[in-house]
Amino acid sequence: MVDTKITKEELIEKAKKPAKDAMKMHPFYRGKIEVVPKCVIRDIRDFAIWYTPGVAEPCMDIFRDQEKVFQHTNKANMVGVVTDGTRVLGLGNIGPMAGLPVMEGKALLFKYLGGVDAFPICLDTNDPDEIIKTVKIISPSFGGINLEDIENPKCFYVLDRLRKEANIPVWHDDQQGTAAVTLAGLINALKVVKKKIEDVKITMIGIGAANVCITKMIIKAGADPKKFIVVDSKGILSRKRDDIKPTHKEKLEFCNMTNAENRDGGIEEAIKGQDVVIALSKPGPDTIRKEWISQMADNAIVFVCANPIPEIWPWEAKDAGARVVATGRSDFPNQVNNSVGFPAIFRGTLDVMARTITDEMCIAAAYELAKCAEDKGLHEDYLLPTMDEWEVFPREAVAVAKKAMEQGVARLKFTDKELFQMAETKIKRAREEVAILMDKGIIEPYTEQ
Repeated sequence: MVDTKITKEELIEKAKKPAKDAMKMHPFYRGKIEVVPKCVIRDIRDFAIWYTPGVAEPCMDIFRDQEKVFQHTNKANMVGVVTDGTRVLGLGNIGPMAGLPVMEGKALLFKYLGGVDAFPICLDTNDPDEIIKTVKIISPSFGGINLEDIENPKCFYVLDRLRKEANIPVWHDDQQGTAAVTLAGLINALKVVKKKIEDVKITMIGIGAANVCITKMIIKAGADPKKFIVVDSKGILSRKRDDIKPTHKEKLEFCNMTNAENRDGGIEEAIKGQDVVIALSKPGPDTIRKEWISQMADNAIVFVCANPIPEIWPWEAKDAGARVVATGRSDFPNQVNNSVGFPAIFRGTLDVMARTITDEMCIAAAYELAKCAEDKGLHEDYLLPTMDEWEVFPREAVAVAKKAMEQGVARLKFTDKELFQMAETKIKRAREEVAILMDKGIIEPYTEQ
């Protein structure tokens, strides 16, 4: 619960602080990531091993057996973070250059939370076929590809093609990553309010890539599609809607499979009487109004995850009667954020050299993530682990790797103990490296300018 001693103005100022700090600290460090060696350099003579002439032998070994690339290079731990900048956060189409700070941030989280080396790749094209071609061309360097901030519906086409055609795992974090973490949060929110997933009525506000995948994943996890109501910018999706373009296949699908009540109207009508609202739509704070929340069912669950400002301030949703409220921000309780998902999901994927990332692997991650929070003790303001609970990530990675092995998409097989030790070692090393660099002053302490 929000401390009643804190004024609304103070809460709003708190919410604005990360953006203010970002504008000071980004120029101070001039970015967030760099490339550093991982091999010994005892003296200059070692370059004859790491480069010419010694490097020729590993090259020929890979030439004779392509799988040897995973032994001789960092490919098995390298992920490309690919965007065209057409749907950056809640900012829209701001282009690849303006999207670079987000991609660097993604790479930072990959490393610090998952022990995964990631590299931002911002493409100066809006052509989906060019994106697909580029990813396939650069795939020899990477063990996996994380698609990021690509507009809807193009993102569905790009992901579907690459999952079929690329020879490395490709996923779209705005779809699968957001869906996995949202599902984990919902699993635990339902435990708090003592409701079952198959019984609840759920409203999805927004029909972007995230909400499409969230809806599908929640249904796959046991929710009843007939009890869903989905809202786009023009209102509730229903069989009456004749304005939807054939290219929006997902919208057409939801028109036919959801909204058994055949409701009409906008957000207000879509929310009335519902148990759950999950919104990833227009940034707030007035996209969803207090009086609409007050019309929901008892013990309502409200996820308002637009960035940078949620659709309604969490304290206003609580005042309106919501029992459990979550946002996409780290400065409020119950952050539903991909950051507690994608580093571990890729960690598990890479450790068993999985050929793809299936929906079932994501659902396995969601249930393990939920279990991690439950083990610590669930309550209204604690649905999900936070990023500083680093022990969560190895557990999540193990769940993903096990599901990959179970589904037959893993190249390697390990015991649960081996998987945990591998993930824990890599994640711990990444965190310790940062700590050492900060302690030595190599990463310069930030000083207020």
